[in-house]
Amino acid sequence: METGRTPKLVGTVWGLLILNTLGSTGAETVVPLPRSLIQMVTMGALAVAFSLALALNLRLRVRASAFLFLLTLLLVPSVISSTDLESGFGALFRCARLGLFVGTLWLLSRWWDGGPTFVRHHIRMYFAVLCTVAAGALVSPGAAMPDLYGGRLVGALWPLTPPQIGQYAAVIIGLALLLVLSRQTDRRSAALVIVPSLLLLVLTHTRTATLGLLVGLTLAIGSLALTSAAARRFFSWAVLCAAVAAVAFASALHAWFLRGQSEENFSNLTGRAKVWDALLAAPRTVGEKVFGIGLGDKSFDGLPIDNSWLAVYHEQGLIGIALVATVFVVLGGVALLRPPSPARACAIFLISYCALASYTEAGLGDASPYLLHLAVAASLLASPAAATPRVTPEPPRRRVPRWARTPEVT
Repeated sequence: METGRTPKLVGTVWGLLILNTLGSTGAETVVPLPRSLIQMVTMGALAVAFSLALALNLRLRVRASAFLFLLTLLLVPSVISSTDLESGFGALFRCARLGLFVGTLWLLSRWWDGGPTFVRHHIRMYFAVLCTVAAGALVSPGAAMPDLYGGRLVGALWPLTPPQIGQYAAVIIGLALLLVLSRQTDRRSAALVIVPSLLLLVLTHTRTATLGLLVGLTLAIGSLALTSAAARRFFSWAVLCAAVAAVAFASALHAWFLRGQSEENFSNLTGRAKVWDALLAAPRTVGEKVFGIGLGDKSFDGLPIDNSWLAVYHEQGLIGIALVATVFVVLGGVALLRPPSPARACAIFLISYCALASYTEAGLGDASPYLLHLAVAASLLASPAAATPRVTPEPPRRRVPRWARTPEVT
């Protein structure tokens, strides 16, 4: 199948998908935004994204993708469990949203060719989101780092929580760094993204994002070490600097990771373990164990679950867990089988980041930034489409009169 040049509107569609996954809850903003207005904007963005993607791909040409096929299958337990209305009519609405989200990804898969196109879209769009965070911090520092969140950076113009900002910053830092190491972008452009994003990441005090960035980069750069001298040099210097920093700033790093919490509170993951134990101990029917209770707001008894696997088990059951686990097995297996390359390194970074973050963040079973990260990884692991050879039309034959075609007998 011939993909051709990627239209510029594909980047717009990707930005609308990112806008849809920003969510509608978070810190108080400088200008109060009603939640209904935010939901209208985010859902409207998804509808426009699907419409634009359909207009760009009217012939419905898609790439075969095990990742998207598994996401489509994930709709089955979601719909089955949501039809019981145990989670209310909102569950069916979330199913429709997930279906529209996956449908838009199917339409965009036509341009998945293993190149860095979607990586660049990912970096640009999330960097634009981080620019709004930085602008909010400049406009109102008090609102951007409120006492409610322990002085951690939040979104003051759009309601974003510290884990969200940390996630966006960590992902684009890792991708930009891998692009510059593979010489697919210049150092100045990468520095304009990495330096401010790193500052925002530090201000969020987000442990999951920081660990995900470090682990993901270690695995990704390690996959390039055998073929890239720049990757080997960077890895060596990074290990040396990390060792020096660990010795010289051990107490400061320890205090930063604790965030003023006690050792006991840190060990039970800021109360998350109590919610997890209660969720697992709750009585369930066989149907609820297999299919879940329907798509909800990723909470249990009013408290956030903050674990993708338990959230999927709660809402989509054991079938949902099996499908999400298969997604990681398929993407990880394909990445390991591919020869070393910048695309493979970026895919490994995204897959490993999402896998690590799934322990303390929810979102793998519904439309979320984590599914967008994995979609970028899937686009990087897609085989380049074979170009269709151009057929040159034969020149029209000159009509020869009949008398000229018949030899003359003398």
